[in-house]
Amino acid sequence: MLPNWSASAGSPAGPAADAGTKVSFQRLAAAVFADRTRALVTHPGKGNKRLADGFSGKVALSSRLARAEDRSLHRLDDRRELLARFGEKYSTTSTSVTLDRTRVQGRQAVVAVTETTSLTYEKVPGDEPKTTGFQAHHELTFEADGRDDWRLTSIRDTDDGYRAVNQPTELTSIARTATTTYGTTPSAPRAATTRPAPPNPKNFTARGYDYKAMAAYADKYWSTYNPAYPNFNGHGAGGDCTNFVSQSLKAGGWKHVPGYVNDYTKWFGTADIQSESFVGVNEWSWFAQNSKRVTSLAYVYQLDVGDVLQMDFDKDGSKDHTMVVTYRSPQGMPYVTYHSTNTHNRSLASLIASQPNAAYYAYRT
Repeated sequence: MLPNWSASAGSPAGPAADAGTKVSFQRLAAAVFADRTRALVTHPGKGNKRLADGFSGKVALSSRLARAEDRSLHRLDDRRELLARFGEKYSTTSTSVTLDRTRVQGRQAVVAVTETTSLTYEKVPGDEPKTTGFQAHHELTFEADGRDDWRLTSIRDTDDGYRAVNQPTELTSIARTATTTYGTTPSAPRAATTRPAPPNPKNFTARGYDYKAMAAYADKYWSTYNPAYPNFNGHGAGGDCTNFVSQSLKAGGWKHVPGYVNDYTKWFGTADIQSESFVGVNEWSWFAQNSKRVTSLAYVYQLDVGDVLQMDFDKDGSKDHTMVVTYRSPQGMPYVTYHSTNTHNRSLASLIASQPNAAYYAYRT
């Protein structure tokens, strides 16, 4: 069964991309992303050849991109070793790619794809999550060479938010720019990433919120978007992460505080209108602290279900990403779920190993 694509054909200056060629585009993309994910597996197997190396002829990697992918896989090998030191190991992976659209102009084909990847945790005591997964969107550029063969020359990640665990590059600041504020904005203290953390058990009844409902909402919508709210992924300035977390908190009992959209002391979100504190990373932090709906935690490993974690990728003082905790293991490992890149039950160890130089902010809700 062939994937859906937009109608397109090559111009007289370049080769046509027929149905079989588009299937090859899709298969090569799947091979590249599967190779990246397999680099994170603890025991990938002896003599395990890279899947992308099996492509030649009409559709294959360019020599330049093949060298770049070699470097990426070496970085992911290092990440696998760092993950292992944090206690994070994967035994198997599964990657599939859907072809969303193809645009051919002359000797260039631009292909949009969605990657869906699942990683199985190697050791799963008790009822901890057995897998973590994500959906990532990419744009691939193919160029026709002198023999009219298509060569994959570049891959661009098109999600606005935090990179998936198999994406080798670290991020710099991407946060939505803060606009009008009133008074002095509160500053959250950084949370330490050292482990083990001193005990700080959560009282699940003190505030009257339904933390299980928060986690259930995030579990339900991590890979989709609730039509009752807008989707900000692909619109720049940090993506949909804070919007998604606000929805989860609202599902667990956070109430609207109506007012002007650019007043950080207000918080509200519907299909038609959202306060900047509902959708903005920094604005959410200002509202949450000012309203006393959160307290800051000194250690990230104290986070529990329904709590919120934020990251400042380059420590420039502007927070970049917001996540909600959907599970905490009996051994004290929080697992977070978030949008942009849409990710489910990613362990805190994985986050810190992938972005060790970031600043982290932990909030008890």
